[in-house]
Amino acid sequence: MGSTRLPGKVLRELRGRSVLGWVVRAVRQAEAVDDLVVATTTDAADDPVVAECRRLGVAWHRGPVDDVLTRFVEALEEHPGEAVMRFTADCPLLDPAVIREAALVFRAVPGLDYLSTSLARTLPRGLDVEIVSLPALLRADREATAHHRAHVTSYVYTYPGRSRLLGLAYTPAADELRVTLDTPDDWRLISRVAGEFGDRCVPHATLVSWLRARPEVCLLNAHVQQKALQEA
Repeated sequence: MGSTRLPGKVLRELRGRSVLGWVVRAVRQAEAVDDLVVATTTDAADDPVVAECRRLGVAWHRGPVDDVLTRFVEALEEHPGEAVMRFTADCPLLDPAVIREAALVFRAVPGLDYLSTSLARTLPRGLDVEIVSLPALLRADREATAHHRAHVTSYVYTYPGRSRLLGLAYTPAADELRVTLDTPDDWRLISRVAGEFGDRCVPHATLVSWLRARPEVCLLNAHVQQKALQEA
């Protein structure tokens, strides 16, 4: 809830469903994870997030505000797993098919430590999926400092060491498009998408085609700069 550029963004209502609710629905429709946990903070400002988790029937864990890596490791202690599929709660337009494909590839390639659609970005920003193995995440927890603790997985792909990384790419590339929610202009674009397609998950190819046919919609947030890794 403490976003600096768009406070309260994860609980904004989009076609009758919270932004967090859109993310939870996409993950559930993908049927790719054994357990789903919302990793929020101990800050009182995030009490409404917990209330929304109760309403959605999804588990939650509350941890440090800035040390998100610790938050994830603590959540894993309560909900054990061999790997973590990470989604950020400001991406309401996630495609369940991409989530499912990422999980299938990760399971099919033995010994992978990290898989992501953003190592070489081809999808619009806001459709990203990443998976990190438990050993790689625990190594990051032991070694990572500074901004890497806020980004959970950035230490793994910045200092891979002996880790095995794999990037998923999609064609045609649409990495110039932005459908993540970080500013009021992002909200305007996402609201236009939801206004067109309604309260449902949209396949990424359909979304890209629709946006490319409407440059005036793309211009709504084309100027928005993503924060640098060290700043976010």
